[in-house]
Amino acid sequence: MAMKVGFVGLGIMGRPMALNLQKAGHRLWVHGRRSSTMQPLVDAGASACASPAEVAKNADVVFVMVSDTPDVEQVILAEKGVVHGARPGTIVVDMSTISPAATRRMAGELHSKKVEMLDAPVSGGEVGAVNGTLSIMVGGKKDVFDKVLPLFQAMGKNIVHVGENGAGQVAKACNQIVVAVTIEAVSEALTFARKNGVDAAKVRAALMGGFAGSKILEVHGQRMLDNDFKPGFKVKLHQKDLRIVMEDAGKLGLALPGAALVAQHLNALMGAGDGELDSSAIVKAVERLSALAR
Repeated sequence: MAMKVGFVGLGIMGRPMALNLQKAGHRLWVHGRRSSTMQPLVDAGASACASPAEVAKNADVVFVMVSDTPDVEQVILAEKGVVHGARPGTIVVDMSTISPAATRRMAGELHSKKVEMLDAPVSGGEVGAVNGTLSIMVGGKKDVFDKVLPLFQAMGKNIVHVGENGAGQVAKACNQIVVAVTIEAVSEALTFARKNGVDAAKVRAALMGGFAGSKILEVHGQRMLDNDFKPGFKVKLHQKDLRIVMEDAGKLGLALPGAALVAQHLNALMGAGDGELDSSAIVKAVERLSALAR
């Protein structure tokens, strides 16, 4: 059944996700900070809006896909934010990757106005967004999740209701820990091979057939071999995600030594001007520590 859907944030991930909702037959109202980002959606039949509030006035479900916690707070709660256009019963779905604590706080503010919220961060990168194969981890009320599920199914394949508000963001943080530490492991392994004068490509091929095989070794390992760091997921975004992880770990008194190490390598890449590269460029930080030039 077609639904009235809003989408705010039309960047590298948001635009193809919104297009998939459009292709699924839903009526779409969109807003992006730059009018140029809205044009592909307008060409496909969506209505452009001047603000997130205007999107919310027209839509029953409003998706948000922006970069960081302050951006989400601006979109949802600011002067022209979603909250000022939403009606009782409107559902706000934040698909950004942000702080679990901030998510719970915003959900509470929206709930006080009888507006429901789901946090539904994604994994799968630009390719998953384009192909509609994202993994979507959702926090919020189960009955609200059930209402939005058909929309999630237009954007993703692995869709899991994890728990209450904030649980989706916690799951995404867990995802980013596993991805980051695994990229670090692959980086160290291939650097070890190179420093020993052994063909790193053949080492990767050997590892792919054993217990060390992984999606990271397959995809990012090949990127490292090819010196191809065109972004699927940028260093600056992975750095932001691990900052959220480490801030939460600090509040909880939780030791995450592996994640902390990779967070420092991402900081180093940012300092070297590599923030726009794919986060598989962590290998460059590892190589620099051993003076191993490419």
